[in-house]
Amino acid sequence: MAMANAAGETRGLSVVTQTHQQAVQASTRDAARLVLETLGGTLAAYVLGVKDRKTVQRWASGAVLGLRPESEARLRGVHEIIALLARFEAPETIRAWFLGMAPELEDVAPAYAIHDGRLPEAMNAARAFIARG
Repeated sequence: MAMANAAGETRGLSVVTQTHQQAVQASTRDAARLVLETLGGTLAAYVLGVKDRKTVQRWASGAVLGLRPESEARLRGVHEIIALLARFEAPETIRAWFLGMAPELEDVAPAYAIHDGRLPEAMNAARAFIARG
């Protein structure tokens, strides 16, 4: 069983589990900010399935707090993928991973897969990517 210390850190949990807990605890504003900073406005909007980057910018600024459930679910999933990859890779590599072909996705770029509703498969591809080192 994991034990939390005074700083709120946990011991004995896998990196995947720790990242998931942090992603669930993140505000939508913080999640949008990380996605926007890592992917840039145009790619973030595409991956998140919104009409333009201004929507993501409004989420990141806190101007919009009540996201539709499907938008929030996708935002949180993409945030979790980025947070997981960020434990091992630089932002430039993470962006390249989103745009490059992924063997686990039949050589489809994770950005396209997520846009097409394949978020769980993209998460599995990210886990496989970090497992390969």
